[in-house]
Amino acid sequence: MRIGEVAALVGVTPRAVRHYHHLGLLPEPQRRGNGYRDYGLRDAVLLARIRRLTELGVGLDEVRDVLADAEGHDLREVLEELDADLARQEADIRERRTRLASLLVQAQDGSLLPEGPVSPELSDLLAALGDLRDLGDSPMAVKDREHLEFLDAATPKERRVSLMAALQEMREHAGQVYSLLDGLAGQEPDGPHVARAASALAALLPDSLATHIPGTDAHGLAEALYEDLAPAQAAAVHRALELVKRRQEGPA
Repeated sequence: MRIGEVAALVGVTPRAVRHYHHLGLLPEPQRRGNGYRDYGLRDAVLLARIRRLTELGVGLDEVRDVLADAEGHDLREVLEELDADLARQEADIRERRTRLASLLVQAQDGSLLPEGPVSPELSDLLAALGDLRDLGDSPMAVKDREHLEFLDAATPKERRVSLMAALQEMREHAGQVYSLLDGLAGQEPDGPHVARAASALAALLPDSLATHIPGTDAHGLAEALYEDLAPAQAAAVHRALELVKRRQEGPA
């Protein structure tokens, strides 16, 4: 059989057959006098086995290991791992559908946030805070809504729950925090007003929040948050978190 014939027989494309040759999964058959590959029954059986494994979701590197093991032990291990992975995917899909069902209810009753879906933890926090944009003309209140959405998207799920719980602890003081930070806009970062604001902020921040927001020398998430603040605001927040950490450590 020529490559097109064996490919059609097994149900794959000639391009796939050539790719398997290139990867070493399918040995090159002997060639006829005219230079064309000449495929036999054994080639078709091996090609069919590759197709069945890939249809199951087995990666090509794992297919190579399976084909190399004549007794099939590796195949059992690969299939068990694949089954476990599919079970995890099923659980994830169930969780996502449960979340989607909740969002559909919110969309129907008009309570879905205009920015779109957020995590359940942030949704609960925003419900506790109320609409931050109702806090007068506070620029910081508006900006904080963006910060919360950013934290929600950028924080790994396993840490997001504790982070949102820490933010919940300061919800009653949100207006005071915004007022303090708004007062620092346009100020110099090394003035005495920054130290006073930092002390006031530290008194409002829960101890648990300091473990989630690193200092200004941090990279990634914290760096992005600090860069979005005015210099005096970033300095005050950084100093406030240092004061909270000292408070956690207690007297020297």
